[in-house]
Amino acid sequence: MKIERLVAMANDIGKYFASRSDNEAVIEGIADHMTKFWDPRMRRQIIAHVSETGGEGLNAHVADAVRRLALPP
Repeated sequence: MKIERLVAMANDIGKYFASRSDNEAVIEGIADHMTKFWDPRMRRQIIAHVSETGGEGLNAHVADAVRRLALPP
């Protein structure tokens, strides 16, 4: 999938969770959604985008959530 599309989708998820009460809840909500509903290939691609470009185009909460996904379980 084109990275521009993944970035747009990830930012849309971030907008949905932005109304949560605190930053941690926003980041956790985004990461949880991506874990549950994104194909592993999509997650690998967005993680690579963050590690290679710093997450160009992603809002800050989304980039933080993707970095969390990159951590070992």
